This record gives sequence, structure tokens and C-alpha cells, in this order.
Amino acid sequence: MGRSVRLKSFELVARDIREVDVKLLHALSIAVGWPHRPKDWNFLRRAGQGIVAVDGIGRVFGSAMWFPHGPEFATIGLVITSPRTQAQGSGRWLMEQVFERCGDRNLSLNSTDAAYHLYLSLGFSKEAVVYQWQGEVVSSLPAVPVLDGELRSLSAENLQEIAALDERAFGTNRQKLLALLSEGASICVLSRGDEIVGYSMKREFGRGHVIGPIVASNDCDAIHLTAVHLKELTGRFARVDTREQTGLFADYLQQSRLGISETVITMSKGRRFLNRKENEPWVYGLAGHALS
Repeated sequence: MGRSVRLKSFELVARDIREVDVKLLHALSIAVGWPHRPKDWNFLRRAGQGIVAVDGIGRVFGSAMWFPHGPEFATIGLVITSPRTQAQGSGRWLMEQVFERCGDRNLSLNSTDAAYHLYLSLGFSKEAVVYQWQGEVVSSLPAVPVLDGELRSLSAENLQEIAALDERAFGTNRQKLLALLSEGASICVLSRGDEIVGYSMKREFGRGHVIGPIVASNDCDAIHLTAVHLKELTGRFARVDTREQTGLFADYLQQSRLGISETVITMSKGRRFLNRKENEPWVYGLAGHALS
């Protein structure tokens, strides 16, 4: 697929996303109702790679990013097409550009309902639904189950303590991403004996704070790893992206006054991405739709 495309009255070329003024990227995400701030875009440009579709005078009509985790796997996100070109094939062209640059990697993404059929036509398969729980946290949090283990904070300098656990839950090593996520984040770990069995991060994003990643082996552990951050956010806006719609963990989010605002669909191309096993570590809370 060529690195330029003509869409009716627009002739667009692909440019490296790092070469584009972040204000233009912010305007693009605002146009489709996404909450990304300029500083969120800057973080994502540090975490991954991307392209933008621009015309001859530098106007931005679309974006797409990918986040490689080694030579075999990458997540895709921030695939945005401006309303003026959505029906003209710009999304497909952007994805072809991503495929070219990702090579033979297995891929995963979280699709909006509007883009779902495009991704199906590009060879992606549906795996799960992600529920975006968000809202202003209730001032008096609900009761939590009895804690099995010990909660403690973790400094960014000691991220190696959770690397193996995260790799078991996520399916591949993403230490570089975790290091970036940890900058300015609050990190909590859950230990039983000498073993770390779960962890969570809280960081600023969009309208408030995101709690994620959250890695745990069961709902009760996930509740504790989430509650420790919600205690610091009472009366403030919080968001948790999770594949849990029902169960104790989802009930706790609802009782904390978070509600499901929208859903996206986890899809994969190549090797299946998700592989949940009973009593094994699982990603209860995503780092973000683009990052998984």
C-alpha cells in the first residue's frame, strides 16, 4: 500500500507522529470525543510509534499508533480518522500502513463499535469486550473482602519485582511500557508470604485518573488493589477499563459509583491474545485502550 492516498478532494501522506505538533493531535482526538490531553499524546508518542495522515498544507486527517513488545507482538491504538474522511477509506489505508511497519508481529487492538467491521475485514477476530467504568468516586467506599496478604507501595525503581507477574498475566514482556507508566504513578503490590501475587497503578489521564494496569488472580485481590487507589480519589473522577462486567470486582466498581460509559472490543490478528486461566494472574484493569 502506498504511503500516500487520494480520497476524493484530499491527497494525504503518512508522516511520523513525532513530527506533528501535539496541538493538532489533540484537536483530532477532540473531534471524535476522546479524552486525551496533549500530555497524554506526548506520553503515547514516547511509549510507541505512529503515523498521521496529513494533506499538502499540514492539516491532520487521521492517526494510528502501534506499541511493539519485542519482535513478535504489538498492540494497536489511537486509530482516528477525521469525520470528513471516515467514509472515504482513510481508516483502511492507515491500518495498511501499520501492517507494513509491524511486519510479521501478532497484533491486538480494542475496537470501537464503529470500526469493528473494518477490523474484521482486515483479518482481526473478536476475543472479549472491555467495559469502561468511570465516574466520581463515592465519598464513603463500600466494604472490601477480608485481605489475604499484605498491601504495600512499590517505587518505580523496583519495577523488576512485578515484571515476571505482569508477563504471566499479559502474555509477553512489557517492561519498557511499565517503566514509562510508572513515572508519576502510585504503585501498590499485594504479597502473600514472600511472593508478590498482584499489583496496580494509578496515574493521571484524560478527565482524571486511570487505575491500571491491575493484575490479580481473583476478584477479591483485584478489589483490594483497586480500593487502595480509590481511597485517594473520593469525590474525584476515576476510570477503570476492565473485561469484567459481572462478579465481585464489577460489583465493587459499581458500588464505588463508577458506571459503564462505553465498551470496546478486544480483537487479535495472528496468535490469540487473551488466555485466562483459573487462579492464574489476569489483567483486571487495562493500562489503556491503546496499551491493553
